[in-house]
Amino acid sequence: MNSSRVKKFALLSTISILFTAGLGCSTPQSKPVPQISAEASQSLETPAVSRSAGIHSPAEALAALQEGNRRFIDGQPFKANYLHQVALTKDHQAPFAAIVSCLDSRIPPEIVFDQGIGDVFVARVAGNIEDDNIIGSLEFATHVKNAKLILVMGHTGCGAVVGACKDVKLGHLTQLLDQIQPAVKAVKARYPQLTADSTAFQDQVAEENVRHTLADLHKKSSVIARLVHEGKLELVGGMYDVATGRVRILK
Repeated sequence: MNSSRVKKFALLSTISILFTAGLGCSTPQSKPVPQISAEASQSLETPAVSRSAGIHSPAEALAALQEGNRRFIDGQPFKANYLHQVALTKDHQAPFAAIVSCLDSRIPPEIVFDQGIGDVFVARVAGNIEDDNIIGSLEFATHVKNAKLILVMGHTGCGAVVGACKDVKLGHLTQLLDQIQPAVKAVKARYPQLTADSTAFQDQVAEENVRHTLADLHKKSSVIARLVHEGKLELVGGMYDVATGRVRILK
């Protein structure tokens, strides 16, 4: 065997060894999975349970949601190890607030308020309206689990509100949109200069609809009304801007 063939054979042997060792065209399965120690994982986040534990009043609960929304807007959310939060909450939950929001995919409450597993109850339905099932859920959240705040959150560009403004009829959606009609009528009476197909009109209806839901919760639930009267609970409205991510608290 001449010298050139020897060199070629040696090169091929070296390549073969590298591939066999997984250093050449390695597959994702061959890469080791990084492990994080328990101490390190806790340092990466503010656990859900500790966030809730320091909240003792409706005012503190609202402040916690507002601070979370500011973190979300600033792009500085808490780093979360969700499996660690699962472990912390496996035997107990103590959410500090309950949020009623629209079904819209663009407004996940836990994300826009930067909350973790175990921090907030969330009830979602198109148009953020209430029914007996939602009310019962909120009574559990507040009377049984001591949530300090109920936030009803509408949003700009709400499809359910647009449907109500256009008097859409579609299967079970019809009865849902009928529940938004009182807000439509109120805005028509208040702003006769606006047309029902305008964005300004529809966003006013979305805000009015939040107020109607808040009033209905207080009127239809003696449990919620009593907790509000005792100062243990507050009902608050908010509007989420789908263009900015900001939640404006209604006065």
